[in-house]
Amino acid sequence: MAPKVRGFEKLAREAILPSRATPFSAGYDFYACGSVTIEPGQTVAITTGITAYMPGDEVLLLFIRSGLAWKLGLTLQNAVGVVDSDYYGNEIIFLVRNEGNSPVRIEHRDRIGQGIFTKYLLADNDRPPEVKRTGGFGSTGR
Repeated sequence: MAPKVRGFEKLAREAILPSRATPFSAGYDFYACGSVTIEPGQTVAITTGITAYMPGDEVLLLFIRSGLAWKLGLTLQNAVGVVDSDYYGNEIIFLVRNEGNSPVRIEHRDRIGQGIFTKYLLADNDRPPEVKRTGGFGSTGR
């Protein structure tokens, strides 16, 4: 068996592992783990029940699905989600805002966003902090 390099694991039994829709899809579709209604102007945290693992020089970028943005007026509150490699073990959450005029119902198992793994670069004079992550969502910079 080959060693694991990057991928997803369930944190909740009812979660659905992210998957690509076509052979040339760059993004892995994420599914809602639970149902929620988002009122106009409201931002909600949509859980996925998923964690991701990847090498230390990679990041998982999260985006809203284009169909949800176009048809329903949903956006990510932070525009693009950033999941660092040391976030492993913590649940991936999408902060979704309803910019439309009508409530939007997200059902359990609905596709809500996409994640793309990519490498990142460091500056020549980068000095890595010695601080270790001590929490999950929104835990750095406290």
